[in-house]
Amino acid sequence: MKKTASFVLTLCLLFGLTAPTAGAVSSGITTAQQTVSALGIIVGDESGNMNLSSDVTRAQFAKMMIAASAFKDTISSTAKSSPFKDVKYTHWAASYIQAAVTAGWLTGYTGGVYKPDQSMTLEEAVSAVLKMLGYATTDFTGSFPEAQLAKYTAVGLNENISKTQGQLMSRQDCMYLFYNLMSTKTKSGVYYATTLGYTVNSSGELDYSSLVMNNMKGPFIVEGTSWSSALPFAAGTAKVYKNGSLSSLSSVSIYDVYYYNTSMKTLWVYRNQVSGVYTAASPSTAAPTSVTVAGKTYTVSASSARYALSTTGSYKLGDAVTLLLGMNGDVVDVVSSSEINTTKYGFITSKGSQTFTDNLGNPYTAKTVNVACTDGSSYEYDCINDYFEVGNLVQISFSDGKTSISRVSETSLSGTVNSTSTKLGTYSFSDDVEILDSTKNGSFIKVYPSRLAGLTLYSNDIRFYVLDKDGKISRLILNDVTGDLYANGIVTGIPAFNGSMEISGSYTYIVNGTAGSCISSSIFPVQIGCAQIEFKSNSIVSMKSLTGVLLKSLNSTYAQSSDTQYALADNVSVYINSSGSYYLSSISAVNNSSYSLYGYYDKPTDSGGRVRVIVAFAN
Repeated sequence: MKKTASFVLTLCLLFGLTAPTAGAVSSGITTAQQTVSALGIIVGDESGNMNLSSDVTRAQFAKMMIAASAFKDTISSTAKSSPFKDVKYTHWAASYIQAAVTAGWLTGYTGGVYKPDQSMTLEEAVSAVLKMLGYATTDFTGSFPEAQLAKYTAVGLNENISKTQGQLMSRQDCMYLFYNLMSTKTKSGVYYATTLGYTVNSSGELDYSSLVMNNMKGPFIVEGTSWSSALPFAAGTAKVYKNGSLSSLSSVSIYDVYYYNTSMKTLWVYRNQVSGVYTAASPSTAAPTSVTVAGKTYTVSASSARYALSTTGSYKLGDAVTLLLGMNGDVVDVVSSSEINTTKYGFITSKGSQTFTDNLGNPYTAKTVNVACTDGSSYEYDCINDYFEVGNLVQISFSDGKTSISRVSETSLSGTVNSTSTKLGTYSFSDDVEILDSTKNGSFIKVYPSRLAGLTLYSNDIRFYVLDKDGKISRLILNDVTGDLYANGIVTGIPAFNGSMEISGSYTYIVNGTAGSCISSSIFPVQIGCAQIEFKSNSIVSMKSLTGVLLKSLNSTYAQSSDTQYALADNVSVYINSSGSYYLSSISAVNNSSYSLYGYYDKPTDSGGRVRVIVAFAN
């Protein structure tokens, strides 16, 4: 009923973490803890301790109920009247107790008292939560609390709770009770989480990314040294993620974009700045919803940014600007390029010319270069000089509103990336390290440090690197290390060659289940069978055959031969071969005794290789 794996995966996507093992999940932060924390039902103290072994008082339980209800954003923490003799309006939980009692979920005792400091028993907590699900006393046959406890077990509210009648509820018990509540159906037959506006699947499983996002505030811009004073919690106690990686408060700089979740005491910080000339707006400059800067188009999500980039705002077509991008790559603010001195690194992928409009509305034509930068994107820049060649490593600097492009020399480095992917040899990676893998033909792909864990990189594997002010690697350009830049498929035909090695015919192939062909003047060292193919402008620029091995077992992550384990590529292609024809399939469809499986890999796993293609032959 409760799906741990999908939650862990969502955390990996939100926070950029490596998915922990099942043991790590159970011994560390559990799914239930993350969920109730994100909802604000049970949160840690100033040190982040959840204090799960402590008993829960009736006052504390009332606050938990409100946080788990539709009233969570409507109840003030201060009350104007005293709901009970022993709960004055000055009591910290007076408003929560009053709201829970008014809703009919909790009751007081004879004599007009509530007993806020008395610990909750299992039956009291169960009875209250069942009322949140819409059940009334008249819905139960039999005496209290046996009937309520029976229903509590029947609907699955008891999962991971071992307490019995009369025993006191700990914070851990309440954590599981409210976690289970979210995936339990109400009396009317809908999952409780949906009554709060959250999304669930057919099994009642929460969309956890939506849960975290719904309780996230932002975006905000770091505009000075006192920015953290506006946070509703002590910044020093916050968990900080910078560009998806666990970081620290000291890494936050002016003009960074940030979001926060109060209950989780977590900050998500993004430094994603794009500098260049503002060349186009859509649907119009009067009310732009998207803009083009440095040849790349971005959605403008913030009204203040839309105004700043409009005809009535501060920036006009032809101006040099810096876009501040949020967590989704959208524009949340814009500043003059003269306010931010930034530097990008990459290599030139093409040259050309474009006609632009200056800030006075006049057209002009300029030479341009397209640069693949270490952030994984390609940008277009005006280029006064014509001495650049495709493939040149370059540095693009933005200072005082001007763009400067200059060549840089290759810088060699070698070493092994440690198992936690935090160091390369003796150098550490910076929190916001950018890594680009590239080929001599101009293909490129953004790489995350975890992809390099355990790999030994030699001097010819690294084209360029930059150290930040702390001596950490902040930018890294690789030379075809991962093999993740290629299309992977099946070569079904190769040209014939005459005595002078002239090509007659074309290369035919299947990629992603689609057949294609290409006539090339190049001769590639490839045979009919599984291969890696590099395309550029719809032409093939390189091909190489993959190595095949008979597989004994297969799962979603690894393939096992008789003596070797191979990692699978994230986009591994699976085909069924039937009478010489290939049909695109999936691992689950072929992973049975009906097929003999062959895996085709580019190089061994410990060298960064992956199984790229799997072919199944019917037994």
